[in-house]
Amino acid sequence: MMTSIPVKFRGTRAAVRVALGLTICSTTLAQEPAAQDVLQEVTVTAQFREQSVQDTPLSITAISGDILESRSQRNLSEVANQAPNVTLKPQGAAFGPSLGASIRGVGQFDFNPALEPGVGLYVDDVYYATLTGSILDLLDLDRVEILRGPQGTLAGKNSIGGAMKLFSKKPSGEGGYLSATYGTRDRVDLRGSADFALGEKLFARLSGVSKKQNGYIQRRDYGCDHPESGVPLLVSVSQGCVLGYDGNVDYSAVRGMLRFEASDNLAITGAVDYTHDVRNPAGAVLVQATSTVNPNVQPLQGVTTLPGAAFVVPRGSYYNYATYYNPKNTFTNLAGAAAGRTTPTDETRPAQDVDFSGWGASGHIDWKLSENLSLLSVSAFREYTSYFANDNDLSPLASSLGYGTLQFHSFSQEIRLNGALFNGDRLQYTVGAFYMDQKSVYATTQDLRYSATGLTAFQGDDPVNADTKAAFVNTSFKLTDPLTLNLGVRYTDEHKDYTFTRKTRTGVTYAPLAAIDGLRSDYNGNKLDYRANLQYAWTDQIMTYGQVATGFKGGGISPRPFSAAQAVPFDPETLKSYEIGAKSDLFDRRMRVNASVFFSDYTNLLLTLSSCPQYGVGLPCAVVTNAGDAEIKGAELETEIHPIEHLAIDGSVSYLKFKYTSINPAAGGPTRPTGPQFGMVPAYTPTRKWSVGVQYEIPLGTFGTLTPRLDASYQGDLYSNGANAATNRIGSYTIGNARLTWRSSEGSWESALEVTNVNDQYYFLTRFDQFTLTGLTDGQPGRPREWALTIKRKF
Repeated sequence: MMTSIPVKFRGTRAAVRVALGLTICSTTLAQEPAAQDVLQEVTVTAQFREQSVQDTPLSITAISGDILESRSQRNLSEVANQAPNVTLKPQGAAFGPSLGASIRGVGQFDFNPALEPGVGLYVDDVYYATLTGSILDLLDLDRVEILRGPQGTLAGKNSIGGAMKLFSKKPSGEGGYLSATYGTRDRVDLRGSADFALGEKLFARLSGVSKKQNGYIQRRDYGCDHPESGVPLLVSVSQGCVLGYDGNVDYSAVRGMLRFEASDNLAITGAVDYTHDVRNPAGAVLVQATSTVNPNVQPLQGVTTLPGAAFVVPRGSYYNYATYYNPKNTFTNLAGAAAGRTTPTDETRPAQDVDFSGWGASGHIDWKLSENLSLLSVSAFREYTSYFANDNDLSPLASSLGYGTLQFHSFSQEIRLNGALFNGDRLQYTVGAFYMDQKSVYATTQDLRYSATGLTAFQGDDPVNADTKAAFVNTSFKLTDPLTLNLGVRYTDEHKDYTFTRKTRTGVTYAPLAAIDGLRSDYNGNKLDYRANLQYAWTDQIMTYGQVATGFKGGGISPRPFSAAQAVPFDPETLKSYEIGAKSDLFDRRMRVNASVFFSDYTNLLLTLSSCPQYGVGLPCAVVTNAGDAEIKGAELETEIHPIEHLAIDGSVSYLKFKYTSINPAAGGPTRPTGPQFGMVPAYTPTRKWSVGVQYEIPLGTFGTLTPRLDASYQGDLYSNGANAATNRIGSYTIGNARLTWRSSEGSWESALEVTNVNDQYYFLTRFDQFTLTGLTDGQPGRPREWALTIKRKF
């Protein structure tokens, strides 16, 4: 028997009632459409077997590779624009080349590899265990599946908010393409794939992409722009006072796949991929700063004390004053610093770039053991090295600068046995096991001059070992032809061990943090997740479902301690979600309407504190803790309509309401005013989102077709920190994109002119708020209006 739905959930069911009313009363109103004007069947594998997305009782946004291209979307972060209650954000310089992700208010945005993602990312069924390296190019994809809500039994731990699954095009022995793009700021994209047969049963596919584009955020020389300030010049006026450009693109990736169809019952697929992303940091601008600055951050000889506010740029600007300048701190205390500064004897100016190199290999064995029994094995190894630097004050001052290298590798193995029993395959089941072993080493140099304790440069070199074991069972049983019961359970066991290192630049223990140097902490935990789902097919075009499901995000040890007391354990986040939904194809499959409403009990949600005097007065704080419990409710609607010949319209809308039910007194509430408070919401959780896209294919006879397309997407207000404040608020915005595509009559040639951010909206993707710690907060502006022309040849 399914768990009853809470009373608080019932008030949100109006969206499904409306959708059902529309579907039931209108199925006979359409005329017979032409084949090219009906909705296309989309096949997904969210329940471990191939099904139509309309027959799958989950909230899924399924997007084909062709649709991604028609929307001018070129990396994974842009896919969220049309997905309800989904937030994907490429992170700022402080978090390196990482992608923050949240679905239905549950996710993770801190890149630190000791923390777990809140949204599971899979590429060809291979799990990507960290946020770093997740800003993937949409290279040669068959489709993307976005599963909303906890996927604890279907995708495992760390899919508490949902899962994103990318599926590459498989080798078939024929086909391929080449494309070239030129656009704003010398953007040059080259893409291609080739699919060919190496024998009667052996096929290969090779895909590659290279993208380059100049940056859109200027890094200017403050002394050059303001000679009266006395700040030393780094470049001359004749050079335009520009030190460089951030937010540029220099990305390349290649993937090779080999598929051996040994027999009708056995197929073996191997894949190898490599990615290199080397560029300047993500562009940011200083948005707000205090008027006073700790004297430790004023190392510039001969310069009177400058307020941080001097480096705040006007709203709408695309520049900053970052120098990555961090001279040796020769002062022993704040009084000495204020009394008289000395000439710096050395300086640290780290490589001012991002350099990510990663590769992976995987093997898939798909073996049909009998008519109703098959075995799937997925083995994978992944490895990367990532370097990045950040100048958090975006000025010539030396407030907070960091740089370092993150190394990671993992091995994973998954086995699934799929079968069916009884007449007509009435019972379908999957029994499986999953194992992952991973290690990360975050070697970083940090100089935190803003600290009241005057922390000078220290080095961390922190290895984290982690392993996960899981076993799972999922079943689908047809109680009657229209009524299906879906059940699932997964048991997960996890272990992590941390070893902290705090050294000086010369390699000896850094005295102020001596209690941490060599400290080891261990974490062990286990969790049982379940899913109960009941679906009913009213007709071949209308299906409804109800579900209760759970998920969790792994626990661990707070990874950035500034005292031994701050190396505290935290428990897993857990989520229990209740959901009802409807899926329908109407008017002879001219209109698709999918809707869902949900209510979630969110327990032990994790937040990073910026102030924690209970762990050491005067020390910086970045303690990860279980901040409290909450309730989340919301509604989602997606539609695709083909009202007349050649015209297609798609849209989505979502609503989400978050409410704390309890707050840990050590994290927030009245006793901790700098932490989360009742009435606040998690990071990057807008209440409302919507999108709409319209395209019309104009036949040109023997000259092919011309297709204009317009897209608009809206994101409501949100905050980048769980401790909501004006210093981390991102205002609402609407972005419009336009594309005009010509295709030849035989389909082999294609050209497209695109304009993104047509309305030239100035908005922020992220904000890095350290106002409580340093008196500074910055923002990462989205790209201004850009254009590009693409020519593509298929063969």
